[in-house]
Amino acid sequence: MKDAVRYRHGLVFGRFYPPHEGHHRLIETAAARCDRVTVAVIASPEESIPLADRLAWMRAAHAGQPTVRIVGDHGDQPFDPALVEAVVARVTIEDRLPPPAARVDAVFTARLEGGEVCRRLGAAHVRVDPERMGAPVRSTALRADVAGHWRWLRPPARTGLAKRVVVIGSESTGTTTVSREIAAALASRGGIWTATGWVAEYGRAYTEEKLAALAAQAAAAGRRPPTMEDLRWTDGDFLTIAERQNADEDMAAAVGSPVLVCDTDAFATGVWYERYLGSRHPGVEAIADRCRHDLYLLTDHAGVPFEQDGLRDGEHLRPWMTRRFMERMDETGRPWTVLRGSRSERLAQGLAAIDRLVAEGWRLAGPALSLASRPDAEIHRI
Repeated sequence: MKDAVRYRHGLVFGRFYPPHEGHHRLIETAAARCDRVTVAVIASPEESIPLADRLAWMRAAHAGQPTVRIVGDHGDQPFDPALVEAVVARVTIEDRLPPPAARVDAVFTARLEGGEVCRRLGAAHVRVDPERMGAPVRSTALRADVAGHWRWLRPPARTGLAKRVVVIGSESTGTTTVSREIAAALASRGGIWTATGWVAEYGRAYTEEKLAALAAQAAAAGRRPPTMEDLRWTDGDFLTIAERQNADEDMAAAVGSPVLVCDTDAFATGVWYERYLGSRHPGVEAIADRCRHDLYLLTDHAGVPFEQDGLRDGEHLRPWMTRRFMERMDETGRPWTVLRGSRSERLAQGLAAIDRLVAEGWRLAGPALSLASRPDAEIHRI
């Protein structure tokens, strides 16, 4: 390393809106040069990604670096040197850092010069050029074209930013088939889309396990094999299914493309709770609300023959369930469209809806202030 100077306490600050590979390499460079590093995330009210999300993504991305402390605050004026200084002071108090560990002696940035923050802290300026480190990415360009810059996002940010598309419907309406085909069609486009993920319906696997356990008990007691009508469902069953469905989605989104395709979700689990237990469950619905979804594709039951696969028992309820899905999506403000017609027509309709969703973009609001017009601005350009 050309400049081998080590520092006790380094500082990295910026919007990290959203955090990308250039930001992470800047932080990792600081961590390699300092005994400890404070990362100050400064968020503005007009920005679309909440501060809490950015902090969570960055902490997850740097969880393996115990010397890195990531904190944040809100400010009407981004990169206000006084605010950055106040955040650092708060960290030193919270962590009970004694001098000289409390003093920031190096500020790591991607710009050519130091600035007011360096002057206020009496710290050296260390410039890290992300392009020379193999990360030629800018936040402004990323916000304008998230899909086009997807490769510069690490798994935690991908989990939060992936467009989640859910295929739902009543029994035997082709939700699994069409969701698989949509994911495969997206993956076939190549590039970043090759990694398009598909999330299975955990409720089906759970049902199979529940039925198998009951069958084992019946066999041990010399009774007839059980059917779906013999299963007894509890609140705990649906809470478990909803939690696992969310977790499976998050894992798939972290390693996938800009779009994640899901065969049902926790919201649909709440409707299935109604179908089996006759009421709504606030706990299941709360779990569903923790996971954001961008589009629902409802498979219409009309024109689709009912096929019994041993785990279905609600042919007579299909019209009710289709209608109930529509009602609940409207009540909760979830965006949806219905898939009708043949199998190929439904696939085409689903892909067209997803293409419209991606074309709309991520709509990440730009910063309200133009820092480039301020001569004393600390402009974090990566």
